[in-house]
Amino acid sequence: MTHKLIDLDKVGMIYEAASGPVEALAGISLSVEAGEFVSLVGPSGCGKSTLLRIVAGLRPATAGRITVAGREVTQPIPDVGMVFQAPILLKWRTILENVLLPAELAGKDPGALRKRAFDLLDMAGLQGFADKLPRELSGGMQQRASLCRALLLDPPLLLMDEPFGALDAMTRDDMALELLRIWGERDLAREARKTVLFVTHSIPEAVFLSDRVVVMSPRPGRIAADLRIDLPRPRTVELRASEAFGRLNLEIFRTLTGRSSAGMPG
Repeated sequence: MTHKLIDLDKVGMIYEAASGPVEALAGISLSVEAGEFVSLVGPSGCGKSTLLRIVAGLRPATAGRITVAGREVTQPIPDVGMVFQAPILLKWRTILENVLLPAELAGKDPGALRKRAFDLLDMAGLQGFADKLPRELSGGMQQRASLCRALLLDPPLLLMDEPFGALDAMTRDDMALELLRIWGERDLAREARKTVLFVTHSIPEAVFLSDRVVVMSPRPGRIAADLRIDLPRPRTVELRASEAFGRLNLEIFRTLTGRSSAGMPG
């Protein structure tokens, strides 16, 4: 049985700029079930990242109601892992120390979580790098470390803001497969997986990863479409060559741009 983990009801956001009030989001109503992988796509400036921060309780909405796990969000929520476009690793701390940082911030004993941190690093293919500094790792490896950090306290919810946007194409594809593996696509029942809300500008990336893709309109951001991605799991590289994959990409592209096919972004 599934249940809602995230529920947004007519959420809006207006912020003050030097030129006056700016409406970033308007009338966002969206539910995400526990264990679901949902991606947000839309043009730059449509409020995707703002919406992610509102869900996390890092920014207050100016209209509507947000609940996570049945509790109204009025302040930063504790049971969440956040991953950003840049890894944001502390350059003077080792990779292990960076992964253990959420324990310190939560007032927990980092020593009690060392084994979990090492297990996460092993799972992410970073065994042997625990004592390295961030500058000694590639961009993709640093992003894996930031994902381990987000998973340390085993949060039920992951909020990811273009986490692979700064990576080269091949590393980005590798990281997408790595994320699905860590998410438990192959070996966990849906109710045992984490819930993921994922922001990306890449339509193929959204289709490849997601159970649903939510398409947002230009500012003020509204929901233009909410598409279920009925593609088999586990997802494979070969799936990208399928007719169904291409058809979904084209449908999202048309919704975003109003154009038919030429120049579809990747």
